[in-house]
Amino acid sequence: MADKINRNQLGLTVGIFAALCHLVWSIAVAIGIQDFVDWILLLHSISLDLILTSVVILNVIILVVLAFIGGYIFGWVLAAVYNWIGKKVK
Repeated sequence: MADKINRNQLGLTVGIFAALCHLVWSIAVAIGIQDFVDWILLLHSISLDLILTSVVILNVIILVVLAFIGGYIFGWVLAAVYNWIGKKVK
């Protein structure tokens, strides 16, 4: 098995990626992507009465922060499990 993965580094990487994805989503909603969302759902054979609401900056901040925290935890746990399995396999 490869070298150990730094838990903090992977946690930060996944956390930043998750936060950026949610920030991009919030920007897309702010500029109005309702037709695009409807089209994507149609491609997946999904029909929903889904209406994107206006963006509230406080909600965006909370979303991005929570996405970062969740991503960090996921990345940290992933690295910890990978390292633990590496010890057991050797």
